[in-house]
Amino acid sequence: MATHPLTHTASRTVVQKASLAVGAVFLLVGVLGFVPGITSNFGDLGFAGHHSEAMLLGLFQVSALHNIVHLLFGAAGLFLERTAAGSKAFLLYGGIIYLVLFVYGLVVPQDSAGNFVPLNSFDNILHLLLGVGMVALSVILTRGRNGVRS
Repeated sequence: MATHPLTHTASRTVVQKASLAVGAVFLLVGVLGFVPGITSNFGDLGFAGHHSEAMLLGLFQVSALHNIVHLLFGAAGLFLERTAAGSKAFLLYGGIIYLVLFVYGLVVPQDSAGNFVPLNSFDNILHLLLGVGMVALSVILTRGRNGVRS
């Protein structure tokens, strides 16, 4: 009898559960970025660029592109959660991408055309925490295993 993969978490590895959780949070954040009230200045939500004045939770500058990136990361986390190897890759490489975004946010002036996502200081801090957290989860949850079973 076939079972739906999202209904039987007992057979998942810990790294798969982490990928599922992180992916679900990214999906939630991506959706919330399009919800007026949760995103302040919603009428000023631009597609991309530093001119978008929309602020998720009043802190994080977002644009439609920024929200779409969160939705895509969430979908990747849920898709790759199906195997332990996929989960580890999602957490590791996703974390590296967020660390690169952190450095990018430090280097690119917030009011420049290069800030196309857009990013503010709160985004930069969050990207650092996400990057470190995701990489740490990928390493810690698979430590001591010669390979990750899939």
